[in-house]
Amino acid sequence: MTSVIMAVVYAVVSRSEVTGLSQPTQCQHVHDPAEHASRLLGLEGVAVQRVELDAFGGRVVHVVTEDETAAACPSCGVFSTSVKERVRTRPRDVPHGRVPLRLVWHKTRWRCREPLCDRVTFTESLPQVPARTRLTMRLRQLVGAGVADGFSCVLAAARAHGVSWPVAHAAFVEHVTPLLEQELPAVAVLGIDETRRGKPVWAQDPVTGRWKVLHDRWHTAVVDAAGTAGLLAHIDGRTASSVAGWLAGQPDAWRTQVTHVAIDLSASYAKAVRDALPDAVLVADKFHLVALGNQMLTEVRQHATRQARGRRGRKKDPEWAARRRLLLGHERLTHDAFARLWNALVDAGEPGAEVLHAYAVKERLRSLLALAPGADRELISHRLYRFYAQAAASDLPEAHRLAQTIETWWPAVLAAITTGYTNARSEGYNRLAKHVGRDAFGFRNPVNQRRRIRWACTRQHRRASATTHHTLPG
Repeated sequence: MTSVIMAVVYAVVSRSEVTGLSQPTQCQHVHDPAEHASRLLGLEGVAVQRVELDAFGGRVVHVVTEDETAAACPSCGVFSTSVKERVRTRPRDVPHGRVPLRLVWHKTRWRCREPLCDRVTFTESLPQVPARTRLTMRLRQLVGAGVADGFSCVLAAARAHGVSWPVAHAAFVEHVTPLLEQELPAVAVLGIDETRRGKPVWAQDPVTGRWKVLHDRWHTAVVDAAGTAGLLAHIDGRTASSVAGWLAGQPDAWRTQVTHVAIDLSASYAKAVRDALPDAVLVADKFHLVALGNQMLTEVRQHATRQARGRRGRKKDPEWAARRRLLLGHERLTHDAFARLWNALVDAGEPGAEVLHAYAVKERLRSLLALAPGADRELISHRLYRFYAQAAASDLPEAHRLAQTIETWWPAVLAAITTGYTNARSEGYNRLAKHVGRDAFGFRNPVNQRRRIRWACTRQHRRASATTHHTLPG
């Protein structure tokens, strides 16, 4: 059957020769339409024999093997000249235009005549079309890259390219594994934080009727808190042994470069860092410290309302109406807004006085944490003393507990003030992890979950590595 595409290509070539269209000097002029069609297909190792149209308007491209090395036995490497039979396969390839394209590869099954070789027969294979594969390598690479960066989930990429979910997922694994298994880049500041893997599973006790958590699965994220390396690892669990085990498993040269580790006042993570990185400095995250101050203020407000009114807070209670403004920083309130807040709580009587005292303790803590890196040690000591004095001047157990927490974690708090390091990147990657989980409609396999999340959280590192230019010596 006369090839439609080959005829069109031949007509275009002939027209260009007649009209004298300019051609690049480096291009080689080929007068064989079949070779033009092979170049248009662009599949290395095969040559287009003919192109047919099926009953539905699709194109059926018949190709033959052009690479002579395909006749070599894959076991012994000896070239064969004994033909056993002619076979046809139909590997899937990347689409060319909007009209469907199907490949029909006419290839040879050879006999291996090498006496020392155990293989009896073999079929021709190419680097772009390996043996026993239904997809060309360029289609697999396209599907894998689509899952990694182009589509929200594996199923979307599989449907777009007309393959099954297992095939698309396998292509994604092949695409990302070489990059994810590279050696970790040098990191000076680590950030460690936990993120929940799915929802907790609750169970009801048949005897007492009380509900308890049956399964609560967590992942621990280890990130580059001050660079572009992104998510370094996702560890199953959030115990000290699991985190210390991962840190101890890294090369000694990599661990010695870690100078600081930012955490969120977790005793488990602190123990893991002390065991695996004894020379690293613990840094308490400022965000969680301020959150502790806000939590203390909320507990004081709720406790004062219940003690004075015998019930929960209501709209008519001044301390309940101002609950959101109490959590704002003093500098974010205008003079009039702060005056209204102050007067309303003063008029509320004893509950308002306790809330105002807790508010002052929280602001003293924020004033201490607001000091910029490199602040004078005398100024740090002065603001720390004012915070302790404000907490001690009240009878609030919540304020005393907050002061005790700051005292216990003071070396890590001081490191946060003097260095300016935070665990903000860990929180950002936790948000990305949740987005990846929602796009995938949840994960059942934790290995797949960790792989997808880590790939999504290392884009900045890959982008920086791709745009790095090395200057040659002049």
